[in-house]
Amino acid sequence: MGKQVSQKKILFIIGTRPELIKTIPVYLSFKNYDKYNVALCNTGQHKEMVSDLLKFYKIKPEFNLNVMEEGQTLEGLTIKLFKKLSNVYDIYKPELVFVQGDTTTALVGAMQAFYKKVPVAHIESGLRTYDIYSPFPEEINRQLISRIASLNFAPTIKAKENLIREGIHSSRIYVVGNTVIDALFLTLNIVEKLDINLVYHKIKYKPKNKQYILITTHRRENFGENLKNICLAIKSLADKFKDIDFVFPVHPNPNVRKIVYKYLMGIDNIFIIEPVIYPYFIFLMANCYFIMTDSGGIQEEAPSLKKPVLVLRDKTERIEAEEKGLVKVVGTNPENIIEEASKLILNPDEYKKFIGASNPYGDGKASKRILQIIEDYL
Repeated sequence: MGKQVSQKKILFIIGTRPELIKTIPVYLSFKNYDKYNVALCNTGQHKEMVSDLLKFYKIKPEFNLNVMEEGQTLEGLTIKLFKKLSNVYDIYKPELVFVQGDTTTALVGAMQAFYKKVPVAHIESGLRTYDIYSPFPEEINRQLISRIASLNFAPTIKAKENLIREGIHSSRIYVVGNTVIDALFLTLNIVEKLDINLVYHKIKYKPKNKQYILITTHRRENFGENLKNICLAIKSLADKFKDIDFVFPVHPNPNVRKIVYKYLMGIDNIFIIEPVIYPYFIFLMANCYFIMTDSGGIQEEAPSLKKPVLVLRDKTERIEAEEKGLVKVVGTNPENIIEEASKLILNPDEYKKFIGASNPYGDGKASKRILQIIEDYL
C-alpha cells in the first residue's frame, strides 16, 4: 500500500526506559503500517538509558527534547516538559497521542494533548494502589492521565474495574494485556541470536558455575533509609549464602548509587554493575535464580520467564501477580527481606509456589489488539 496524503498523524511520547520498552512493540506496529504518519518524541527524562536502547532497536526519534539536568526537581522537570512538548505539538500537529504508564513525561504529554484538544491513548491504564504517595509521584500521575485519555488500554480486568470505579465509561476502556510481554518476546528473540560471550562482555558479569540473584531498585519512595535497609539485607544474605552471587545493576540516580556503593562495595559475591540496556537485562532475568526489585515492569515480565519476584516495596499495584502467588511483597525491613529470600534459597517447595501459574499480564499480542482498536477509532 502506497503512502496516502490523508495519513493520520500519530505521536508517541516517551521519556524513560520503561516507557520506551512498553511502547516499542506498539510503535513498531504503527510504524510498519503505511496508513499512519508516525512520529516518536523522546523527552530525555532517562537520557543515556533510553538512547542506548533506541540504538539497539535502530529507532530514531523525530523529536529529542533533552529535558533532564543534574539535581532537577519534579517542578523544574514538569515546567520544562510543558514548554517543550507544546512546541512539538505545534510543529507536528498530531491527531492522536500515545503515552505510556505513569511518569512525569506521560502526565505532561497527556495534559498538553488535552489543552490542544487532541485525543490521548493511554498504554497500561488502570494500575492503582490508591495511596497517592506510594508510588510517588506515579500514583497520582496515572489517575490524572486516565481522566484525560479517550482510549484507556488496560492490561487486566482488575485495571478495567479500577477505571470504571472511578467513573470512566466502559466505552473508553479496552482490556488488551500488557505490552511489556510483547516487548519481552520480541527482545528475547533478538538476544537469543547474539553471541553469548558478547552479551557477557556487555553486561560485565559472567556467572562462574553459580546461581545468582538479580536485584534492582530505583523508586523515589525508597531513597534514603529504605534503600539503606535493602542494602543491609543484601549484605547479610551475601554473607549467609557465600555460594550464591548477588548481581545489582545500579540505577544512575545519585540517590541510589551513593547508598549502594557505601554499603555493598567490596563484598566478594556482590557484583555491582552499571545499568545494562533492556535486551541484556532480559538475558540477566532469564538466567537468574530469582529477583528482588521495586520495579513494576519486572513484576509483569518475570512470570513469563518463570522467575519468582520479591517486591521491595510496601505496596504493589500489580495485584494480579500478587494474588496468583507470582510475586511477594516483602517491603524494606531487613529481617523480612532476609527471611523471605532465605526461604526461596533453602526450600524448593517454596520456590515452586511462585512459578506454577500463568502470567496474568498478557500473551504477547497486546500491540496487535491496540492497532485494531485504533483502526476502528480513527
